[in-house]
Amino acid sequence: MKILNIKRIVIVLTMLIVSVVSVSAQTAGEYLKMTDAVPDGYKFWYFVPEDYKIEQHKMPLIIFLHGASLCGKDLMRVRRYGVLHAIDKGKVIPAFVLAPQNPGGAWKPSKINDLLEWAKANYNVDTTRVYVLGMSLGGYGTLDFVGTYPEKVAAAMALCGGCSLKDMSGLGQLPLWIMHGTADRAVGVKESKRVVDYLKENDQDKLLRFDWLEGGNHGVLARLFYLQKTYDWLISHSLSKRKTEDCIDITWDDIKTTYQDMKKMSEDYDHD
Repeated sequence: MKILNIKRIVIVLTMLIVSVVSVSAQTAGEYLKMTDAVPDGYKFWYFVPEDYKIEQHKMPLIIFLHGASLCGKDLMRVRRYGVLHAIDKGKVIPAFVLAPQNPGGAWKPSKINDLLEWAKANYNVDTTRVYVLGMSLGGYGTLDFVGTYPEKVAAAMALCGGCSLKDMSGLGQLPLWIMHGTADRAVGVKESKRVVDYLKENDQDKLLRFDWLEGGNHGVLARLFYLQKTYDWLISHSLSKRKTEDCIDITWDDIKTTYQDMKKMSEDYDHD
């Protein structure tokens, strides 16, 4: 009887240890909830990796811009999908992550820039390695921001979005990857094609990559936030390395199997 009790205690302790390790692996850093850090600016999450807290060395910065479904006043919504949610699920990203919340309407490039400047002033950001990644409304925000401030961004990826800038010439100054599903009913693929056509017609497509996912709907591109290749491609660039890396490819098979490869990634999410 005593032996059985000891075995039960060992099992319980083992489960507790595994639980603690799992939580540690999933968070791997600290989430800072910033509600009034920037006057008249967006509220945002700022993720600080664990190793930065120890050494305070320079680190890249990823800015994540969400879609319309996460707009509002509840900052927790921003962690329902995207870069922070990927970290919550165990993805290890060696970078700061700045994830603002849009209260509604189009993303404003000047306000995103205010957040970038805040990060640079308060953390040891590697200013040559700032990346922007956004989907849907956040795809528009990504292209509007990097097209306005191309000199500040090392690389960007815009998923199922478009661009509202009249002058899109800035988009040709940095490595840019545009992806869109051909069966997208929320934001038609023509919105991304318009940007690609503009850059091609003006001979500004040397740093451009684009993929039209045949039969892909609007929500499927959310899987890219959980795909390691996404971050590998972004972080392979810097301001001193202004060329697009074609050696990293993202295929339909990568996208289809993303959730299978992530721990506990069994839920489907609706995004717009």
